[in-house]
Amino acid sequence: MRLPIAAGVATGAVALTLYPLFQAGAWFWASLGAILVVTSVGMLATRYTLPNWLAPLAQLFAFWIYLTAVFTGDEAWARVVPTKESLVGLLRLVAAGFADIQRFAVPVPDNAGIVLLTCGGVGLIAIMVDFCSARLRRSALAGLPLLSLFVVPASFLGDPLSWPTVVIGALGFLGLLVADGQERVSHWGRAVLVRRTPSFIAPRPAADTGTLRLSGKRVGVTAVALAILLPSLLPTLEPDPLFGFGVGDGNGRGGNSISIPNPIVNLRGELSLPGNSTVLTYTTSDNLPRYLRLYSLDNFDGEQWTMPETKGRPDDLISDAPLPPPPGQGQSVPTSQVSLEVTVSEEVRNMNFLPLPYPASRVRIEGDWRPDRDTLMVFSTRDTAEGLTYQVVSNEPRPTAENLKTAGAIPQAIQQRYLTLPDNLPREILDKAGEVTEAGATPYEKAVKLQEFFTTTGGFSYTLATQGHDGPALSDFVLRSRAGYCEQFAAAMAVLARAVDIPSRVAIGYTGGTSVSGRWNVRTHDSHAWPELYFEGAGWLRFEPTPSGPAGQGTATRPPYTFPEVTTGGDDEPTAQPSAGPTGSDTPTGAANNRRNPLLDQEFGGTPITVDEGMPTAAKIGIGAVVVVLLLLVPAMLRWEQRARRRRVYSRPAVVVGSAGEGPGGGPGVVAVRSNRGEAGVAAAWAELDDALCDYGMSRQPSESPRALARRLSEQYEFSPEAAASMAKLAEAVERMLFARTPGETGSLREDVRRVRRALAATVSRGRRIRAVLLPPSTLLRARALGTRMLDGFDRLENIRIGRPARRNA
Repeated sequence: MRLPIAAGVATGAVALTLYPLFQAGAWFWASLGAILVVTSVGMLATRYTLPNWLAPLAQLFAFWIYLTAVFTGDEAWARVVPTKESLVGLLRLVAAGFADIQRFAVPVPDNAGIVLLTCGGVGLIAIMVDFCSARLRRSALAGLPLLSLFVVPASFLGDPLSWPTVVIGALGFLGLLVADGQERVSHWGRAVLVRRTPSFIAPRPAADTGTLRLSGKRVGVTAVALAILLPSLLPTLEPDPLFGFGVGDGNGRGGNSISIPNPIVNLRGELSLPGNSTVLTYTTSDNLPRYLRLYSLDNFDGEQWTMPETKGRPDDLISDAPLPPPPGQGQSVPTSQVSLEVTVSEEVRNMNFLPLPYPASRVRIEGDWRPDRDTLMVFSTRDTAEGLTYQVVSNEPRPTAENLKTAGAIPQAIQQRYLTLPDNLPREILDKAGEVTEAGATPYEKAVKLQEFFTTTGGFSYTLATQGHDGPALSDFVLRSRAGYCEQFAAAMAVLARAVDIPSRVAIGYTGGTSVSGRWNVRTHDSHAWPELYFEGAGWLRFEPTPSGPAGQGTATRPPYTFPEVTTGGDDEPTAQPSAGPTGSDTPTGAANNRRNPLLDQEFGGTPITVDEGMPTAAKIGIGAVVVVLLLLVPAMLRWEQRARRRRVYSRPAVVVGSAGEGPGGGPGVVAVRSNRGEAGVAAAWAELDDALCDYGMSRQPSESPRALARRLSEQYEFSPEAAASMAKLAEAVERMLFARTPGETGSLREDVRRVRRALAATVSRGRRIRAVLLPPSTLLRARALGTRMLDGFDRLENIRIGRPARRNA
């Protein structure tokens, strides 16, 4: 019955790769119960030799009962027996699960419908694995359903798979193959255990069969280890290798195309990271923060916003000429020139798009970087931005409300590209857009109404616990739940803007960050998405529908041109828009010491932002170096602790009685430690001498008596008289303990052991002495012997047969 058990274990091991898809663990326990049910029925089918076609049917029936008991037990008879109502309940949960899958992006909550679908999928795969391995006896074929389970997280996750879960899944499949091999061998007779002879100090016999001891388990474990470690040493062809590590681009700095991750998935991942590491820092000529855009998404297919194909012409190198003029920006709207110096952290990887303020007019950076003429995204197919410092000049539009109210007609090309909506967009979304913007007379006023709907009047809240941006999720976010994070806010406002004929797109990048000692610090939790709306004359302008401050995304800020105009006293002329400058920024000390986002100062009355400085890179490197050194010193510390323990034993006066036995490592002639204090002291002293010989690379023949060993060492290494006498004293003490009938008394052996160790150390090189201290071979050999005994234990487990005991002949 080992095959049904191995099939269940393999399915459970591979199912662990699903854990990043969920927020909690209810799916795991439900799936574990399903695997146990399927495995139990498989064991019974094997035990009573049911036909191969009947076993899967029995498993399906038991699995149905299990699902009924877990998910619709209240509607079943005796909470177990399925009824019509319980079947309808299961079908209703399945439909709800499919609906929830459309609403949420990973990681999904543990809703009953989603858990039912997951549990059902895992249970069906467990049945298929059991059928292939235990019924058809084709365990290798069982890898196909297991692979389908493994592909699910690889398809939905933007981040690389966790290599420990991959190792566990691979070991589960190897265990199934090993069990299949043992089952086949058992048909020819009982498997014979290959005994491994422990090797400590004594050399092996002449007939060494160690090279023939590579069992299937060792080959399998070695293959898994190489499959995980080898990719870290070889060049990868994609920016994100399977397990998230590797040397880098196999093409070096070549290639004419670029493979980028899903911006939405990356955004969700960075906002959910427990750490808040620095992505980049920058300074500005006016000491004000700037949103830095990476990607521009303008295609909405009803499911998600996606990027257009980026195109960079050979003559568009930004090092040779300014960037193309921003679309739609004219002379009627005043502009302000600002310069930035941006430094990207060296810890950032695969940043092929530059974080830039929009619209950038000139960028000075090393490498082959090109702009996309339509979106002004700057990218490279050969270089990455990690560790680079570059300068940016931006001519930012400074529109007034009057400029935007009187914006010109939208060009036909802009309308065709940025007003497109899918035909299956829910009607209630269009109705809600018209309802919210009903009071707006111009596109600008409608845009402001949409922003106010999300930030103030609509009752929305900020949370990372809600995901999804497709049609059903969009309707749920706008009309019902009204809770989400920046992805939902940006996508929803862009869709509603298109619904009222305002060209829109979604930008993804970073907010302005926080000011630290005069520099703006942008961290992973500053990752952000926002909508950009088009107004002829001003071009593409940023809007901010995401709530900000302590209850939202802390560094998100509304642009000045979206604030209402303020009139003064009896003067009908409106005053200027609220300034974006920080309080006290006109003074050098105020600018240098300001640790607040200046726009938050206006919106939230100067609410301070706590800045997590994080651990310096030098400290991380130092801690890593200390950890590595401590790991390397583990054998030395174990050896030192063992020497100290033995020294305490053989330093006391000893009374010797006759006895014999084996010592540490199994070598012949080593004294066994019993309850007598004298025996323990002599045994500890001789064991320490034995380990010293091993550490210094000196051999001891199995046939040598203690006296013969003492004589050979004294003559071969020319011991001093004192060292030779101490060596003879140790040998005599061991022989008296082994062979004498009457007790004998010895004094402390501490000085004798120390003198012999020094004599042995003086005969070897300095390198050998250093190795004996830092990497003592005696300790390493004991670790090897422990691993060998563990393998022997696995071999013994393989010989255990579960079933009816054999009958004995009378």
